[in-house]
Amino acid sequence: TSQEPPSKEIDSKELPSILRDDNISEETNKLISSLPSHKDTGGLKLCKYQGCWYSYNTLQGVLNFQSGFHPQDTDIILASYPKSDATWLKALTVALLEKSMNRSTSDPHHPIQYANPHGVVPCLEMDVYHESSSPHLDKFSATPRLNVKDTLVSWWLFGNAILKTKPTRSDLQSQFESFYNGTIYYGPFWEHLLSYWLRSLEDPKHVLFMRYEEMKSEPRDQIKRLAEFLGCPFNKQEEESGLVDEVLELYSLGNLRSLEVKKTRKRNDVNHMDYGKKGEVGDSKNYLTPEMEKKIDMIIQEKLQGFGLKF
Repeated sequence: TSQEPPSKEIDSKELPSILRDDNISEETNKLISSLPSHKDTGGLKLCKYQGCWYSYNTLQGVLNFQSGFHPQDTDIILASYPKSDATWLKALTVALLEKSMNRSTSDPHHPIQYANPHGVVPCLEMDVYHESSSPHLDKFSATPRLNVKDTLVSWWLFGNAILKTKPTRSDLQSQFESFYNGTIYYGPFWEHLLSYWLRSLEDPKHVLFMRYEEMKSEPRDQIKRLAEFLGCPFNKQEEESGLVDEVLELYSLGNLRSLEVKKTRKRNDVNHMDYGKKGEVGDSKNYLTPEMEKKIDMIIQEKLQGFGLKF
């Protein structure tokens, strides 16, 4: 078994607000004292609540969401494990819904033309419910993933970007151990996969399970599948006029990155440009050792065995 990686101290003031522990209620503080806890490789304090590891401020947002959110039949929830390229799916979802309202992709008032996808489709526990269980939702009128090893590397690079530290092999090794043990922020990874996979089998009308690899290899089929699920399918005229390709081009990963670079806004004290990455399936081979890759393959096979979900 893998041992818990050593933690290091970090100044909480250097962390994005959602990763700190300075915005929790007395009730939440009492709850945290009763939960399993540990420090991750960067010294971030995490606690395990309902099978998932959260920072303290993030847990407050989760609790606010659980107590205050009342879903409606028209709600669309995009659920994704962090650093699994939800940015792309958010942009495509917005584009499809705007299409259903006859708004052209070239319209200067199109949301993605002037706002980051994370601003248009905010994270419920991090952006909407992080301070209150009853936020205003009036302005807010499914699950992609990368290869698990790519997600791990993306986490590692993202963490260094927001902390403004230089990526090192020792930090990657520590991140790998936390990922493998399931004690990483929002971990364990496989619990996220299984929960949405099983739910999509039980209720395919309301839960759509999407694979990042398939979005990359067959984008036309996948965006049409997403459009059908959202209730705004492409009609024959739109397909013949090239609208499918137009949407895919406008909201491609490359174009989204070029748009984000021009924006100076932040989300939870993190620059929007730090959320971008190459998004290349298999890029993890440039960072992980063969032993790391083998161990990840083994743990994922063990956890997913018998559920019909394969990589």
